[in-house]
Amino acid sequence: MFTFVPNKVYLQGILLHYFIQKKSAAEAHRILVETYDDNALSDMRCRNWFQHFKNNDFEVEDKERSSAPKKLEDEKLEKLLDQDRCQMLTEHGKTLQVDESTVSKHLIVLGMIQKQGHWVPYELKPRDVQPCELLLQNGRKEKVFCIAS
Repeated sequence: MFTFVPNKVYLQGILLHYFIQKKSAAEAHRILVETYDDNALSDMRCRNWFQHFKNNDFEVEDKERSSAPKKLEDEKLEKLLDQDRCQMLTEHGKTLQVDESTVSKHLIVLGMIQKQGHWVPYELKPRDVQPCELLLQNGRKEKVFCIAS
């Protein structure tokens, strides 16, 4: 039995056909899913292509990008956090040359949250907590545990 697997340019051409027939993006997506099942384009991609067509852009081939999107490596972000745990998302984003939403997603993956202006692990590990002495007002020293910075 022959199985046809459509490529995205083929499917985008079909979307153009449905656009010309005055179908909605949702309806075109539903038809693609019924016909091509797992090989269909996503609902969002169908909506994006319909927006292109509404803007009189009928080229169904993807346009060349000037460059690939910038990728953020977790190691770079960890080094930046080691240097300064007080920086805001926008500052981290500018330093790493990525959007602050990208930094936020990576911080979540790394298990970091912001508490009182400092980025700290969501769950403290033994290496994050160290004993330190606190000098009380009455001159006594008391041993407490502090978050390592």
